[in-house]
Amino acid sequence: MSPHSPIPKSPILKSAALAAVAAIGLAGCSSSANAGAPASGSASGGAAPVSNGAAQVKVTLSSDGGDKCTLDHTSASAGPVTFSVTNVNSTAISEVELQSNLKIVGEKENLAPGLPTSSFTVTLTGGQYTVYCPGADQQTQTFTVTGTVASSPSSDTQQLLAQGTTAYAAWVVSQTQEMQTAVNSLQAAVDAGDLEQAKQAYAHARPFYEKIESDVDGFVMPGFAPDDNLGNLDYLIDMRASNVDDAVGWSGFHAVERDLFQAGAITDQTKTYASDLKTNVDKLVDVTKSLEYKPEDLANGAADLLEEVQSTKISGEEEEFSHIDLTDFAGNIEGAQQAFANLQPGLEKIDPALTEQVAQQFTAVQKALDAYRDPNSLGGYVAWTPQTRDKNAKQLSQAVLALQQPLQRIAEKVATAQ
Repeated sequence: MSPHSPIPKSPILKSAALAAVAAIGLAGCSSSANAGAPASGSASGGAAPVSNGAAQVKVTLSSDGGDKCTLDHTSASAGPVTFSVTNVNSTAISEVELQSNLKIVGEKENLAPGLPTSSFTVTLTGGQYTVYCPGADQQTQTFTVTGTVASSPSSDTQQLLAQGTTAYAAWVVSQTQEMQTAVNSLQAAVDAGDLEQAKQAYAHARPFYEKIESDVDGFVMPGFAPDDNLGNLDYLIDMRASNVDDAVGWSGFHAVERDLFQAGAITDQTKTYASDLKTNVDKLVDVTKSLEYKPEDLANGAADLLEEVQSTKISGEEEEFSHIDLTDFAGNIEGAQQAFANLQPGLEKIDPALTEQVAQQFTAVQKALDAYRDPNSLGGYVAWTPQTRDKNAKQLSQAVLALQQPLQRIAEKVATAQ
């Protein structure tokens, strides 16, 4: 989960099959733009130009003369659309979302001032969409798409990509089912009052969620408003101390983590946390069985997992009490690599050089992470304490950044495949 607001990060990956599940539509966001940039919502006019097979929309975030989220175009023809977001100097805006009826169909988070331009690509059909930039003077802007897109792939490359998305969907279900089993073991240890066994079970269960986090976070159960965390599965499963909604209270993995590792005690409240966690994970398993994906969803989700590594794992925010952040780091990397691997056969036909570059960078990140393996430590990696983090965070962050840069180019490649 991302570190902002009591309303957690919403999903990158959406499915038309989720008719019974509404995605949360409002999450914190802050942005910045060039000096002298036009006010929020202003644009150069006309439909976005097409380049590399996708309509190109530039989003600039700035704080000069107010907090602005500026689109250079506010319309595009149906088909792949790439949104490239640059935060020049704003500390108030850190996220840009593209919404359709409050459902997020694409987003970029953790947009700190001065970082390189970050992009996401989505395939859009005709209709009205909303660009949402919380923290900007004008937080919402209408984005119009005209026309329709073909619904089924036809070329060999498109067929390979479609096969990859189907295989990936099955893998996501398998991971949630593995998490379900692991959480059952966690609850059993908590109910038995076995503190050490519960700690081991906690560390075993965590990576499963981290592998699929970009696919399943942000879903709101039927009957709840989009901004009601009481019905938000990601919030209920993965909320942290930094984003607790006082109206809902704490729950989920990290509430159990606090009791086990900070308090060092299992109480009746801990047992309630574990029971609630099991209930919500069971619901999540059902959700993932309905998911369907487009190739660009896998690519955007993989990029999102790397952003999670940078923002909450390397920073040590995710596992504040257990310090198993590197275990979660490994889960995020595995999830991103699975998404890439399922796209790889098709992507090799589209851009073999980029495919090889990404594959090599995944190997480099894994090698960097392997240096911290410790079979005697909880979760299989050294504890990511403040002292360890101070000495090693920069090196790991640079390795991930070298992967992020080519990986974010994949979404546009697969969305525009012929």
